[in-house]
Amino acid sequence: MNIVLWGINYAPESVGIAPFNRELCEHLSACGHRVSAVTSFPYYPHWRKEPGDRGRWHRAELIGGVDVYRCWCYVPAMATTLRRIAHELSFGLVSLLRILALPRADVYVVVSPPLGLGFFAWIATTLKRSRFVFHVQDLQPDAAVGLGMLRRGWLVRALYGLERLAYAKAAMVSGISQGMMAAFYRKGVPAEKRSLLPNWLRLAPAPASGRKNRADARRFFGVADDALLAVYAGNLGRKQGLEIVIEAAALLRTLPPAGAARVALIIAGDGAARSGIEQCLRAHPGVNVQLLPLLDDDDYGALLGAADVALITQTGGSGQFFFPSKLISVLAAGLPVVAVADEDSELAGAVRAGGFGCTVRPGHAAGLASVLRRLGESRAELDAWGAHTGWVRQFSREAILPRFQQVLLEAARVSGEKPADEPEAILPA
Repeated sequence: MNIVLWGINYAPESVGIAPFNRELCEHLSACGHRVSAVTSFPYYPHWRKEPGDRGRWHRAELIGGVDVYRCWCYVPAMATTLRRIAHELSFGLVSLLRILALPRADVYVVVSPPLGLGFFAWIATTLKRSRFVFHVQDLQPDAAVGLGMLRRGWLVRALYGLERLAYAKAAMVSGISQGMMAAFYRKGVPAEKRSLLPNWLRLAPAPASGRKNRADARRFFGVADDALLAVYAGNLGRKQGLEIVIEAAALLRTLPPAGAARVALIIAGDGAARSGIEQCLRAHPGVNVQLLPLLDDDDYGALLGAADVALITQTGGSGQFFFPSKLISVLAAGLPVVAVADEDSELAGAVRAGGFGCTVRPGHAAGLASVLRRLGESRAELDAWGAHTGWVRQFSREAILPRFQQVLLEAARVSGEKPADEPEAILPA
């Protein structure tokens, strides 16, 4: 079967959607399919292209046995709402031309965001007499409204119109969480078109050869052996709301001393909100927070090995529209989790169901400071949470990727079999 993945992010980008796009393509290629990817030049999460890519319209390369066709798109230096729309629209237009120039695929995997790719996929598959699966990683219009990035009006109505069109024209609509399945139901996607395809467990990178043990890793990051180390690593975006980590660190300095216990915090990554985080750090001088750049695989593995607990944060009102894939990677590394999320979010539901951590409500910096101080005083709670990190095994590649392939076969009508029945609940309802 000839399969084309159409999405704005791909390797060598190491965070967000890109690693899953690459692993899906390489899995399908290993299964004997002819697989291509149409994507942009790398820019995420820094929101800038490499100097050699600027001004280039197209490039073809081979990555992991997959033909990758890169297309120009506008990448704003500051990703405001309107500039982000222009960014996504430019990719949709230019990549459509590339799709039309390539041989017809039996099925296209169209990854959203960008939401507008659904419209361009409808045009392409109509002209090529093919079909597409619309794979949703983020309920983009819901998130934009929930975060206050867009006010209800003609633009929001247009986005919801694009969403309805994509769902109506796709052969299948897949999402990564139970919350998305519920949203698809509310939005009128028929049951026979809905498929739950969560992001899967990716192998945690091994620490660099010089930092294989915890003590070496802590020395590398400048963290005392007796300190509680809480870490966040990944995209620094608006919906993460990482300022609460710095505010909690500032409050920790005002709390009564907890014996010899200390709390160290590390935020590592890059993204559209990094400048705001830097500004927040300047407003709270002396806090025990390190802000590091996006780490390579070696240093990321070392950071996980040095840490006692992972922080996963969401702004209020955003947790119903996306599920953080970093939860899977930190649990795979055996780290318990302190989440900042709404009680009705899927992240909070996963923490409750799995028993591998606790949740603090967004905006409650004092609550986060209290949890970190308590964990710094006694590790018993951390040990209890750590015993439950095996919850993540249900997201194995062996469980998810064959189901993805079966959905594509069904969408392309290559197989007369229906997709295998889905588990009752891979994520908590």
